[in-house]
Amino acid sequence: MKAVIRSLGSYAPIRVMPNDELAHQVDTSDEWIYSHTGIRNRHIAASDQAASDLAIEASLNAIEATKHDGGPALEANDIDLILLATATPDYIGFPSTACIVQAAIGANKAAAMDISAACTGFIYAIEVARSFIIAKSARTVLVIGSEVFSKIVNWKDRSTCVLFGDGAGAALVCAAEDNSSLAWEQGHLGIGYLASDGTGAEHLIRPAGGSKQALIPGVTSEEDQFVKMNGRQVYLFAITAIIDSVNKLLESNKLTFEEIDLVVPHQANRRIIEASCKRAGWDESKFFMNMEEYANTSAASIPLAMDELYRAGKIKRGQKIITLGFGGGLTFGGNFLVW
Repeated sequence: MKAVIRSLGSYAPIRVMPNDELAHQVDTSDEWIYSHTGIRNRHIAASDQAASDLAIEASLNAIEATKHDGGPALEANDIDLILLATATPDYIGFPSTACIVQAAIGANKAAAMDISAACTGFIYAIEVARSFIIAKSARTVLVIGSEVFSKIVNWKDRSTCVLFGDGAGAALVCAAEDNSSLAWEQGHLGIGYLASDGTGAEHLIRPAGGSKQALIPGVTSEEDQFVKMNGRQVYLFAITAIIDSVNKLLESNKLTFEEIDLVVPHQANRRIIEASCKRAGWDESKFFMNMEEYANTSAASIPLAMDELYRAGKIKRGQKIITLGFGGGLTFGGNFLVW
């Protein structure tokens, strides 16, 4: 049994916040933000939109896409498992955002759970989905990355508020026989790589709101309710994490970097990608980046990018693709697939 990506879907909120708008809120400029990050815009969720709302739209788009790929159309009731990666869930702890999505789309036969691995969440969820399918515990898994970071960033903190945006992306991962090669089998998943380094947990953190530091009205500082980041340490970690993940994926799947056609990294910061390629001696043109429009959407960034590439016809049959994630936890890793 093999696991394949059957379809993709995404959703970005309608409102777009350009850098110039941010320049009216904090001491920054479009030139500074773009030169340091590669970001020009970010999409911002409406006040009544939660992570589940964005995830529902992306999921429905992924389900709809199965009606146009030459294979049997899938319905929500065909889904066995929903894995939702998010660092901005609708609620703290429970209920899971995945369960809210499960009910909303009518996936009445599906188990549902959230995965918490920050910006690496979608990478983790895809590998979990692959494992479920290979173990024959599920045949159709809906994998989602959905984030509303606009609600947990401090809009007075220039070091973080310029980086993040909101969005969601989804993939339907399905079971197929090892020797089959049907038209809808668009992404055969190879061996993935998951890793973590908890010694750096405090480098990217939202201090208050959990059992470690409960949110106490009138006592908890406003700053501790928002994301905090040690930018220098995260930058250094990310470069090492990218290089390590690529090398591990190449080794596990018996490939060289020259054989890879496309790399889709977490869309955190253009400078991170450039520095990684320079240090490793890789061809930067193989790395797809769209943070200019969406900024850092955490667990949503990779499926958003993948769906954009697919809809634009930039992913071709037979291409070898690596996806890479790195973020809070600290977590990192990647997936390998042949389209």
